[in-house]
Amino acid sequence: MASMIEGVDQRTQLVGHNRLELLLFKLGTTQTFGINVFKVREAIPCPVLTKLPFSHPVIRGAARIRGQAISIFDLSLGIGGQPVNDLTKAFVIITEYNRSVQGFLVSNIERIVNTSWADILPPPSALGNDSYMTAFTKLDDEVIEIIDVEKVISEVVGADERVSDNLVDNFTSQNADYRPHILVADDSSVARNQIKRTMEQLGIDTTITRDGKEALQQLQIWADDDIDVKQHIAMLISDIEMPEMDGYTLTSEIRKDPRLQDIKILLHSSMSGDFNNTMVDIVGADKFIPKFSPDDLAITVQALIEEWKLER
Repeated sequence: MASMIEGVDQRTQLVGHNRLELLLFKLGTTQTFGINVFKVREAIPCPVLTKLPFSHPVIRGAARIRGQAISIFDLSLGIGGQPVNDLTKAFVIITEYNRSVQGFLVSNIERIVNTSWADILPPPSALGNDSYMTAFTKLDDEVIEIIDVEKVISEVVGADERVSDNLVDNFTSQNADYRPHILVADDSSVARNQIKRTMEQLGIDTTITRDGKEALQQLQIWADDDIDVKQHIAMLISDIEMPEMDGYTLTSEIRKDPRLQDIKILLHSSMSGDFNNTMVDIVGADKFIPKFSPDDLAITVQALIEEWKLER
């Protein structure tokens, strides 16, 4: 299975063209799920797991993989399903999310498919905030669900959302006479709330959108209403992986529009690595930081707001 995700150099050509590859898998039912290949290090038969005392029930154990101890999450349990029972036939998808490496136990690996973010759609609003579906698509008349893995991880291991007091004090003192406003684009409800709560601690107002297409439409609405968008918002904070329009494509579209092209853009993604820093330069974003560190986000936002204030 590791050979399925080789050839990263070739796949990087998809990025910036609103395309992606999905690794398809199952969780013991007929439903097929997908995960972005860029989040996947490898997919392997389930190794022998060592049970961890007092761990969360979703964590089935740990395994030493390529010299690194990795916690293995039962993804079916994580989204409220039945546990994967026969570990001798199961697989583990090793991923990198939010600055950490973890494995997701699945019952079967299907295949990799090449598709477009335009065909990845947000979930129906009727599902509500309790749903673990962050997007879906249809392939060969089959619905493929994309799980909000960030939500699963957050519920199992928690997340620190508190900005250090010294950073809050420094930010509020430098912006005592002005309350900045930023636009946020992220398809994960967990990530949207994390960013919003971080910004609230800094005294920053936010307009929240669920994906790149919705964010671009909001910017265009402001511009069509003769609002000077660069004066109206200090910056855009955008995820990279989003249904309908990814963060790279969103950045490229903004840079093409004379009314929007000077907006500060911070790309903020659970995908980490030097590759994203390279893409920042290619698409014209101002900065990239990996999720999720409230202090790193606060420091980066402060720096970009200072630049924005000087350019106003």
